Amino acid sequence: METEVIEVNCPTCGKIVIWGEQSPYRPFCCKRCQLIDLGEWADEEKRISSNGELSDSDEWSEEDPLQH
Repeated sequence: METEVIEVNCPTCGKIVIWGEQSPYRPFCCKRCQLIDLGEWADEEKRISSNGELSDSDEWSEEDPLQH
């Protein structure tokens, strides 16, 4: 019985990556592409969209909640 080989495209460069233990950086093709993606998240070039109902300051307080 053969196992199905799953191939995905690297999100950074588009190169085909085999989804398995032989690809330790999956879904990325290499460490470089993984770090490029991480850098894009760190620079806020990528973000998870929201419905816009919360602002950056909602549910944020500098007060210690245990002091109340």
